[in-house]
Amino acid sequence: QVQLVESGGGLVEPGGSLRLSCAASGIDTFFLWGWSRQAPGKQRERLATLSSGGNINYADSVKGRFTLSRDNAKNTVFLQMNSLETEDTAVYYCYLRSGVFGSDYWGQGTQVIVST
Repeated sequence: QVQLVESGGGLVEPGGSLRLSCAASGIDTFFLWGWSRQAPGKQRERLATLSSGGNINYADSVKGRFTLSRDNAKNTVFLQMNSLETEDTAVYYCYLRSGVFGSDYWGQGTQVIVST
């Protein structure tokens, strides 16, 4: 059974940083692996996606501030978030697509609140 477990969310002041983690179990290959978020009253937004070929794509809203990285040994991806803004407040979700026509898996989400 595939599981994605996120951690690292919390409360941070504007301008601060957080690092989110997403640990995968039950799977050791992927086609796409990345992060999305959903703010209250808004649609889910894809933020950063790592392809199996190693390419990383970022949404314009986070480009230059957020960085996705992967620890192969730990089967974990991270999202380093810098220069956080109040508009970054949302529930952040990790997702993984197992293959080109494979299944999509989602984590349970971790809350990020950016506030003074």
